[in-house]
Amino acid sequence: MGEWKASDWGVVAIFVVVYLGMILGGLPRLKLNRAGVALLGAITVVGMGAIDTEQAGRAIDLPTVLLLFSFMVVSAQKRLGGFYTAVTVQVAALPLGALILVAGSLSAVFSNDIVCLAMTPVVVRACLKRGFDPVPFLLGLACAANIGSAATLIGNPQNMLIGSVLRLPFAAYVCQALPPVGLSLLLLWAWLGWHLRVSGLHNRPHDLARLQEAGQMAREVDPVDAAWPDFNAWQTVKGLGVASALLVIFLLTDWPREVAALVGAGVLLLSRQMHSSRVMGHVDWELLVMFMGLFVVNHAFQATGLSTQVVALLAGQGVALADQGPLFVAGVGLSNLVSNVPAVMLLLPHLHGMKSGLTLALVSTYAGNLLLVGSIANLIVVDLAHKAGVRIDWRMHARVGLPVTLLTLAVLWVWL
Repeated sequence: MGEWKASDWGVVAIFVVVYLGMILGGLPRLKLNRAGVALLGAITVVGMGAIDTEQAGRAIDLPTVLLLFSFMVVSAQKRLGGFYTAVTVQVAALPLGALILVAGSLSAVFSNDIVCLAMTPVVVRACLKRGFDPVPFLLGLACAANIGSAATLIGNPQNMLIGSVLRLPFAAYVCQALPPVGLSLLLLWAWLGWHLRVSGLHNRPHDLARLQEAGQMAREVDPVDAAWPDFNAWQTVKGLGVASALLVIFLLTDWPREVAALVGAGVLLLSRQMHSSRVMGHVDWELLVMFMGLFVVNHAFQATGLSTQVVALLAGQGVALADQGPLFVAGVGLSNLVSNVPAVMLLLPHLHGMKSGLTLALVSTYAGNLLLVGSIANLIVVDLAHKAGVRIDWRMHARVGLPVTLLTLAVLWVWL
């Protein structure tokens, strides 16, 4: 520590501030969200000379960014083609188990955030129409989307990052992740079914009257139909064809995933009906900026050697981060402290191999169900439900999220 330069201490200070921003969702008194904090942190470490622009460019894992961007394009095309709305309308009229199965399955191939964005408004409408309280169904949707997204290396941003950095084979990962994910979705369905019967949340006439009135007012102000286009058969077939082709390529070939996904996105952008500006308008550019900013800040922090010293110190005390137990605990704790993507970025430089990658991917994703703020998918469901007149607070989420997380993490521990 005596050989440290002043810039090293500056980098540590910036690192702490950036991750404080990850915890709080921004910085007090400043109009910055997580993406803004990460970008400002990256600008600062470059501006102070801790790393130069060439090092900053190399710090960004381009395959991860390209893969994430490509699947945002694929999901945007399917959204604009009405696929998600059509599927949700059909599934929302079915039992809770069908909703969990479909949400989990779609999230394994497409982003869990996109699935929640698409399905939440329709689930609210269907529940009110059937005389059910939407809250347990919406919580089931969020939990299922988080769990299902862990089944593949393209189901969520942190899995894309893990697969890219550790060079994990797609098919081998799916074979090992699919059994615990399937069992966890079954446990989610069983718990919610029991919870519904015991609490009677599926049928509360007084609350339902209030919800239906609020929901009707919300629809008059902001109709879902305006945001979600009608079903277009050709666009749906085109999008599903590209997505299916990409899955086959990932499973059966060694073609770099980011290159294949970029080609697929390019095919979808070639359209006579759908302008590229509409598709690109649904890309989550802020998430991409947050990724790139964190890559740069983390690289500068690692260059100080402090993280390596801490890991070595823990190893000297018999706590090896790459071991199953410590990694399990660190993954759950950090994912709920700073969110799963920043947590994965912190842990990845000290890991290698399929076993560690599988553990981190599953644990960091499952941990998102523990707290309301643990996953962006949770926040999307809560925000859209509020717009439809349905209120979900952290206590309501905890009554489902806490036991579901503990049960599914127990399954995962036994499986691993």
